[in-house]
Amino acid sequence: MAELPREEELAVAFVDLADTLVQDFDVINFLQTLAEHCVHLLDVAAAGVLLATSGGRLVNVAATDERTGRLEAAVIEWDEGPCPDCFRTKMVVPDVPLDTPEARERWPGFAPRAVHLGFTSVVACPLRLHDQVIGALGLFRDRPGPLGTSQLRLGQALADTATIGILQQRAVSEQMTVNAQLQMALDSRIIIEQAKGYLAHRLDTDVEEAFVRLRGHARSSHLRLTELARQVLLGTVDPSILRRHGQ
Repeated sequence: MAELPREEELAVAFVDLADTLVQDFDVINFLQTLAEHCVHLLDVAAAGVLLATSGGRLVNVAATDERTGRLEAAVIEWDEGPCPDCFRTKMVVPDVPLDTPEARERWPGFAPRAVHLGFTSVVACPLRLHDQVIGALGLFRDRPGPLGTSQLRLGQALADTATIGILQQRAVSEQMTVNAQLQMALDSRIIIEQAKGYLAHRLDTDVEEAFVRLRGHARSSHLRLTELARQVLLGTVDPSILRRHGQ
């Protein structure tokens, strides 16, 4: 597929992140879209999103690859890292080189693990509207040098747009409290992870490729990602039809 001009790619990203006022809004798929747009538009190798419960507990809800997902899960367990700092301070955690004594002292668990996984630096942007912060977006680089200022501004703009979309969707939803919506997101995450593992086994591929196929089929069939994952687990969808979809 031919790539769109830069201006059109930006327009598509912001339209995607504004499209939340729909009946079947899926917050997991929405935040996965945010992470993937960041990797496509910014000079970063991976992105992950942590979302907060009403009680302030962070939950790993989206990641562009398995290593980032595992790292963000560990971040929650350790309660340390750029994204938790970003959430607590409500401020951007600027580009931090990870292979330094300062980084290891600040994040003794996170920094060595991130370096081991091949990352060189990280930026964290708050999912913020005014004084309300609902999570954090982590942007991971795997090459020397910092993320440029204009790139950081764009990353924050994408995070801001996603935040507005989520809060707007919550505000107009009369059937669901914020806690119920988050619980649904957590339940959906479990179903999707189970379907990824099942498909990886059935299709003799890795879990990242299984997720690409699952998400591609959901898009082309106009199905919610969670619903397709549930159908896969129930055996009502033949895994062989989940062929590799182009981006």
